Amino acid sequence: MKLHFLDRSNLSNSSFATKVNEYPYFLKIWHYHPELELVVVLKSEGTCFIGDSVEKFGIGDVVLIGKNLPHMWQNDEGYFKQTSKQTAKAIAIHFKQDYLGPKFFETPEMIHILELFERARFGLKFLNLNKTLISDIQNMLELEGFEKTMAFLNILNALAKHKDTKRLSSHGFVNSFQASKSDTQDNVQAYIFKNFNQDISLDKAAEIANMNPSAFSRYFKRVNKKTFSKYVTEIRIGYACKLLLENKFNISTICYESGFNNISNFNRQFKLVMDCTPSEYLEKRKKS
Repeated sequence: MKLHFLDRSNLSNSSFATKVNEYPYFLKIWHYHPELELVVVLKSEGTCFIGDSVEKFGIGDVVLIGKNLPHMWQNDEGYFKQTSKQTAKAIAIHFKQDYLGPKFFETPEMIHILELFERARFGLKFLNLNKTLISDIQNMLELEGFEKTMAFLNILNALAKHKDTKRLSSHGFVNSFQASKSDTQDNVQAYIFKNFNQDISLDKAAEIANMNPSAFSRYFKRVNKKTFSKYVTEIRIGYACKLLLENKFNISTICYESGFNNISNFNRQFKLVMDCTPSEYLEKRKKS
């Protein structure tokens, strides 16, 4: 799975692009673009990969993805069956950070929105949003020109003031991706996200990076501030948390679905990352 650059710059008579995407399932493309992207999920469920985060997504989720942050939306297995009648539908709004001019959001009245864009560098999920705001986003799609621009500003203002948010990607991923000036880091990240729940090896990652394993190991730790094995383990545990919350499989099945070879190692690694066992994690979520 290669990291793709997608050109979202084709705008006609508008400084930002709004679109309703509806497919049998979302396209499984690991990609990035210089535009920020506001996503509102109207239908479908699955897993979103944003930076190095692995998150369950579902109807009503609202996420703001920062510029050049790699991401992918992957529907659950049922969407890919030939007999499936499920559909995936979402609103996507793409815009450059300076879409109203290079200094517009640096004014005192707009600085809180500029701070929202800064937070979005890591991917930002908005929790417990008022349904009225989601309706406002849907209604904006029917507007044109000045009215549409003002409606979008009001939406950004409301999102900037909303306190209940979750940062998705890590500082290490964002900094390493932005610092990368070659395809090496991009290709390694793509390999990890495609294979984290299968057999995955440092040797193969090193081969993709055109390095010997020892040099690659040093490179990876320097760029990502953690070892290759720890990085993969954290991705696997993130996916396991997503499966636990879906409540479709027992813990033993989730262990193997997440890429672990035995339940004792899974429990041990889960506790190291999450500071609790998978069972305790489920109990905490039920009480929250």
